[in-house]
Amino acid sequence: MMSLAKPLPASIDETLEMLSNGEYVAGRALATVLFLSLKMKRPLFLEGEAGVGKTEIAKVLASELDRPLIRLQCYEGLDISSAVYEWNYPAQMLEIRLAEATGESDRTAIERSIFSEKHLIRRPVLQALQSTGGRAPVFLIDELDRTDEAFEAFLLEILSDYQVTIPELGTISADEPPIVIITTNRTREIHDALKRRCLYHWVDYPAADVELEIVRRKVPGCREALSRQVVAYVQKLRQMDLFKSPGVAETIDWATALTELDRLALDPETVSDTLGTLLKYQDDIARIEGSAGRELLAEVKAELAAAV
Repeated sequence: MMSLAKPLPASIDETLEMLSNGEYVAGRALATVLFLSLKMKRPLFLEGEAGVGKTEIAKVLASELDRPLIRLQCYEGLDISSAVYEWNYPAQMLEIRLAEATGESDRTAIERSIFSEKHLIRRPVLQALQSTGGRAPVFLIDELDRTDEAFEAFLLEILSDYQVTIPELGTISADEPPIVIITTNRTREIHDALKRRCLYHWVDYPAADVELEIVRRKVPGCREALSRQVVAYVQKLRQMDLFKSPGVAETIDWATALTELDRLALDPETVSDTLGTLLKYQDDIARIEGSAGRELLAEVKAELAAAV
């Protein structure tokens, strides 16, 4: 017998504690809007730059609440057959052939058989409407801004009633609405009609002390002095006019890479050799590999020394 899902947090403080237990460092503003989203059963719309931890929130929720995580990874050209459902055509054709071989002539019975649940392939949207053992899933709609407006309009209908109509089967509704987390990197604006159905939160780059705590939790093997230098260096990079500033995910990757290399502190050569874990565009890397990178490192070390 499957166990029921864990109870939802009863307060903002419990929400903060839940996130902390999942190794997610969050401020009170995020914990508040997440608590309200769970309490009001409203989707949570998270907007922010890539790599700031939006997707991780859904993962932590699923883990800490002991619920399945259903992820719909959005992309250009995403359609209903990929997102919602499609029919298992080879199996349907086989069923038709078997009916013909056995002399079955009742067209209605054949149609009812081939368009039954056993031939239905459930994609993420339809999976999200199913509860398992009394546990409604966490439904992550990741990078919604990558899809087109037509799919966004279709999604709006689903989020209004948490149901999908399949012409051959009828309407499938959720016994219990899933916990919906929608993320976007803001490469395009999402229509107001969808946003109105959600609670909203902008996930920004973390302050230095928060990012340092994230590195401590995610890369426990990284020396304290190195962690401080890594965070200070990344914070400086975000103040520069780069094509793509490094996110928290890149900070964690860089700290992990430096730890694997047994580095105790940053030096110009190490920074140059490992920039590929931190920056993802050649123009940005070329800019930091030169004198700008050495000057930046000197500034970081001077400021950290002065703060001691």
